Parts: sequence; structure tokens; C-alpha cells
Amino acid sequence: MQIHQLKIKTQKKKRRIGRGGKKGTYSGRGMKGQKSRSGANVNPIFEGGRSTLIEHLPKVRGFKSHHPKNQVVDLTKIEKHFADGDLVNPQSLLAKKIIDNIKAPVKILSDGKIGKKLTIEKCLVSKAAKEKIEKAGGEIM
Repeated sequence: MQIHQLKIKTQKKKRRIGRGGKKGTYSGRGMKGQKSRSGANVNPIFEGGRSTLIEHLPKVRGFKSHHPKNQVVDLTKIEKHFADGDLVNPQSLLAKKIIDNIKAPVKILSDGKIGKKLTIEKCLVSKAAKEKIEKAGGEIM
């Protein structure tokens, strides 16, 4: 047998599917059902009527505030760690390890006595603490 004696088989045309009409089939949508119809928009969470995964998960109650809580410092700690005439501000409190976060606001409360002349800067101060500091000769800026 030689090349000129070989018979060529004609290839059958491939059927183009998913084009609609008589020649098409299902366009990759399966057969029947809600998702096979045109305009179908099924919520991805929907599970056919049964309880979804999200409904089974426990709910986290409450909320967390975006504003950080005040760091409380008592007058006894200030009396103990600072000398007469010192400047009390968040940086100095952090350096002496009285507070642990420079970004959260600092509030000075009136627990204890104070007998030193101190200058307080960039701190919130309670009314009673303010009276005690000013009585001792200190000032609040």
C-alpha cells in the first residue's frame, strides 16, 4: 500500500453546544431547577431552606468601643515616683512604667495625698485631684 492509495476519512463536525435553539443543550447550567433559569439570582448563603452555617454559629454579644479607656493613675503613685518640681505628662509616666500605652488617655484620680509641687501636662484630672494638686502648689496645664 502506498500513500496515494490511502482513503481519507472525513471528520464529523463538532456540535457547538450552549448556543440556544435546536442544536444547543444546557449551556453548562445542568438540566432543570432554579439556577438553570435565565435571570436566576440565588443568595450564596441560601441552602435550600435548611438552617445555614451562619445561623448555626454563636452570636457575639455587645460591642467594642473605638475609643480607648482612660489609664487611671492615683496621686499616691505620682507622689512616690516624682520629685518636687517635676513635669508629669504621659511620656514621663511611660518612662517610669506607671502607664503602659502612650496612645490611650491618662486620668489622674485623687486617691492618696500629695505634698510636692508638680506641673501636670496633657493629662485628664478629676476635680478632687485638681484641688489637692493646686493646694500643694502645683499647676495643671
